Amino acid sequence: MRNIVLASTTILVVIVVLTGAGLFVVEVETTSPEPVTFSETVTMGVSFDDEIDDPDVELPRAQVFYSQYRYVVGYYGVERFVDAQRQEGHEQRFGYPLTVYVTDYSGTELELSAEGYPRTDDRVDWTDAESAWFVVDSDARAPDGETAVPFSSRDDAETYAADSGGSVITWDDLLEYEIELEDARTVRDRVDKRQTDADSLVEHRRAVADRPVKTVVGENETIQEAVSRTPTNGTVVVPAGTYEELVEIDRPVTLEGKGDVTIRGDGESTVVMIKSPDAAVRNVEITNVGDSVMPEEQETVTDGPSEGGDTVLETAYAGGDAGVYVDDAPGVFLENISIVTPSNGVMLRDSPKTVVRNVSVDGGEEWGDSYMGVMSMRSGDGIIEDSAFRDGRDGIYTHRSHGLVFRNNTLERNRIGVHLMFTGETVIADNDIRAAEATGIHVMTNPHQNAVVGNHVRNNPTGIRTEGWNSYVADNVVVDNGLGMTTEAGNSIYEHNVIVGNEVGIRATHYLPANRVLANDFVDNDRHVQARRGTLRIWTHDGVGNYWHGTVGDVDESSADDGEPVVFSRSYSATDPIDSRLHRSGGSPTLAQAPLFDELATLEGTVSGMREASVVDTAPRCTPANPGRLEAAGIEPVEYECGVSHP
Repeated sequence: MRNIVLASTTILVVIVVLTGAGLFVVEVETTSPEPVTFSETVTMGVSFDDEIDDPDVELPRAQVFYSQYRYVVGYYGVERFVDAQRQEGHEQRFGYPLTVYVTDYSGTELELSAEGYPRTDDRVDWTDAESAWFVVDSDARAPDGETAVPFSSRDDAETYAADSGGSVITWDDLLEYEIELEDARTVRDRVDKRQTDADSLVEHRRAVADRPVKTVVGENETIQEAVSRTPTNGTVVVPAGTYEELVEIDRPVTLEGKGDVTIRGDGESTVVMIKSPDAAVRNVEITNVGDSVMPEEQETVTDGPSEGGDTVLETAYAGGDAGVYVDDAPGVFLENISIVTPSNGVMLRDSPKTVVRNVSVDGGEEWGDSYMGVMSMRSGDGIIEDSAFRDGRDGIYTHRSHGLVFRNNTLERNRIGVHLMFTGETVIADNDIRAAEATGIHVMTNPHQNAVVGNHVRNNPTGIRTEGWNSYVADNVVVDNGLGMTTEAGNSIYEHNVIVGNEVGIRATHYLPANRVLANDFVDNDRHVQARRGTLRIWTHDGVGNYWHGTVGDVDESSADDGEPVVFSRSYSATDPIDSRLHRSGGSPTLAQAPLFDELATLEGTVSGMREASVVDTAPRCTPANPGRLEAAGIEPVEYECGVSHP
């Protein structure tokens, strides 16, 4: 487990409780702490360590000692700290920065890689940010956008700027400087375009697959023989019937069934192997697939440093049989295919821009009896849509397959419905996921910029887990799960979700309170929120809070006059012993409205660090934010009134 260093400063803090405006004033005398090893900080942002295959790349970083946060916070990118400290409630959560250190490239032989990443084989040290010089608008880049490059020496900064462009500015200037960042807001703004781009890719791949008929499988001919004699860019038509054989497609042709066509394998192998870009398979059923899912000796392997990069994991996860196996073949089109398999349904390896649509995969009744519905290894920028994955291990599993779109799929009784490993920039939209053995959607292993939108996730031990950074989780209907959702993805936005009838609605799990959680509806959960230990989490943004079934109190009259959602005048804490029971206990509302408790709730909801494992909404809504989605969740429409619990 990684060690996390506590901020070791000598601090004298005086807190003066006031009424009305600010609740406290802090005076601090401190000796400057020494910088720590970055791996020992609580980090914010994406490291991209697993994305950059260059040991000499040294991306800029910052580490910050805060007045009211006990751990040192590490930021991947100086600009990430600059952006964070501008966000609403940042000082309320952390206090103010006591000391900031930044990466120091002075005295190093700094150069930029072909991608623009700063690289040096010299030791990179730390320098105090207030005395550092920063080059902005240069050719330097991090994987998620432009980055500021810091130096302790102005001469070194100006020398670098002369070679790589940009301007040299001070720390005070940088705090006011606008650097375009790709964050959760960027992900949100791109969802519609990503969907439109996916439509275009599907139409393009379909147009490529619509080839003229060149061959029809003869009465005494195998499919393989017909494929072998079909010229490039032709279609092989397979008449109705059952064909007991294995097929390999090694040229850009379309294999298309007419009528009820079944390709029945030998029970020991992959049935259809595709090794050509732009190939297509349509309108067939595939059965009797081999039952090998991985070499026996690799059954417990996990991803990690290994000779040959992904070789170990690839052997474990992409070495079994499949109904359709696409190997090093970009731009394949698979449509209207039914697969019954004891192993994998569709396997994609090094095959980007592949489209899988209207494909059904039925695995073993027990998830351990078969493998993946679709397994995608290093096969990004593709589409999986309008498909059904029932039973088996994972419905959709990915490894380093960035930029995929999964939409309008049905996933039932898998171990995990959608399972992302080392995969970012995906859109997981409008899927129906039910009765998983473990998790409906699990986005894990340091992913970034994923969008999880519009999904219906029901009856799972855990509904949605989104780890990583800069993600957008919105418009989901999460019903009757053990745990509805988590907020494990940092610097992320969770909004307009309907969270109903779960044992725990949301688990607030991230150490750093850097997420926006707003305009969600929490109804009839045993516990609306469960939080891990950490600093205060405020789930309100720009005055927009959430709807909490059971909240009571006086209405903020000013909110009723400005056209904005009507809100309560007191804060609501879903982790508070009393507030958390308001929707379950008949006596709690009376106590919750007691004047003394109201004053304490206001104080605790404002002073950073006054609670542990706490979540506070400073503008709880009187009525739901998403009545249409509540209806979709099976909650009958009712007349909502402020202060009246949902029946």
